[in-house]
Amino acid sequence: MRHYYTADAIRGAEAPLLASLPDGVLMRRAAYGLATAIAAELRSRTGAVAGRHVCAVVGSGDNGGDALWSATFLRRRGVAATAVLLNPDHTHPAALAAFRAAGGRVVPAVAPATDLVIDGVVGISGSGPLRPAAAEVFASVDAAGIPVVAVDIPSGVDVHTGAITGPAVHAALTVTFGGLKPVHALADCGRVELVDIGLDLPPTDLLGFDAADVKARWPKPGARDDKYSQGVTGILAGSSTYPGAAILCTGAAVATTSGMKRYAGSAAAEVVSHWPEVVAAPSPQAAGRVQAWVVGPGLGTDENALAAVTFALGTDLPVIVDADGLTILAAHLQLVQGRQAPTVLTPHAGEFARLAGAAWPATSGSGAAPGEDRIAATRRLADALGATVLLKGNVTVIAEPRTAGAAVFLNPAGGAWAATAGSGDVLSGMIGALLASGLPPTEAAAAAAFVHARAANASAADPGPSPVPTSASRILGHIRQAVATL
Repeated sequence: MRHYYTADAIRGAEAPLLASLPDGVLMRRAAYGLATAIAAELRSRTGAVAGRHVCAVVGSGDNGGDALWSATFLRRRGVAATAVLLNPDHTHPAALAAFRAAGGRVVPAVAPATDLVIDGVVGISGSGPLRPAAAEVFASVDAAGIPVVAVDIPSGVDVHTGAITGPAVHAALTVTFGGLKPVHALADCGRVELVDIGLDLPPTDLLGFDAADVKARWPKPGARDDKYSQGVTGILAGSSTYPGAAILCTGAAVATTSGMKRYAGSAAAEVVSHWPEVVAAPSPQAAGRVQAWVVGPGLGTDENALAAVTFALGTDLPVIVDADGLTILAAHLQLVQGRQAPTVLTPHAGEFARLAGAAWPATSGSGAAPGEDRIAATRRLADALGATVLLKGNVTVIAEPRTAGAAVFLNPAGGAWAATAGSGDVLSGMIGALLASGLPPTEAAAAAAFVHARAANASAADPGPSPVPTSASRILGHIRQAVATL
């Protein structure tokens, strides 16, 4: 399980160590880990460490000190080291003295032949884009194609939200200390390596699944299981206008678990023609017993669609609402507010704005959009509606309401291959099947998002017979492969 910590939590954990250790020990501990990571990066890129050239771009304070100390340690391994001081009068004095004593040179600019640049401009206390002098330096670094290793976070990227509002560092590798921060999931930090510096960190409610976490939770039939005991998923999706949504959503549920699937709706013939194992019925009332409902994809927004959403949310079963179901819900929030059974809502940014605008009308319109702080916005909507909210995006944010514990899961997709028509229908079917199997709503959403992203990336990597790189149908076809490789 990945744990993400706020900057305040990291600083709070550092305080007792700084008080108990001799001056500078904690910084040198972090810098040694940084130097080790940089040496490995040099070796992987150039085949050697000794004889290579690194340049530290140094800001004021401890972040610049980390960069200078790491360059000092690299000098002892035969690396040529230079430093560009952005604020010479406020450079960390002990680190600069050690750097110079080790043979490091202060230079006015990064040389084009530099093998690697160390970003030591600002750390977790910084905010806003790069200042003009730093922006000019890193523009030249980008133009020269020199890889960058960022210290703690890429400078110019917000540590809490991952927002980039101006010039920022583009890092190939980010080396962070003590604990991961939200930015490491929310923004492109390149590869992220965590150096243990001995912090005693408090519990955190910002989490992320690793493959092992998903594997441990993914339903597997036991020796005595049957098609009913593994969870029966009910799907209310599709219409004469959008039969494909029903096919994708139901197919994803079939691919996710071995339990039975029941479809209810007007696209029954199309669904069964693709998935003959599915039991179809004309209405939810005639569908039979299920353990969870998926409602909304391709449903339309007419009276029949409203009746389907009302039916599902009126049960005492877990429900996942997506797509057209969310549009209906934005006009009928009473259907979900106060609901006791597990509920998962899966909006993209536009659907989020509609739900949020209805939940707190004073900020309707564009003011109800998630904005830069997607974690805070998702938490707020989850609390307002009493439901788990999965905000779609390149980084999926999943928040449970405070009444359920207030955990937030972050899932970086690792690419944009899932951004294709119908992909959300696949995700909703996966979540519904996991809910029916008995997973708690937030874990079901997080596990499904993890595997969905993997399936999308696997689909893009598999040339297959399709002329397109990936599609929702191809993502669906790679769900089993993604689960098998957890």
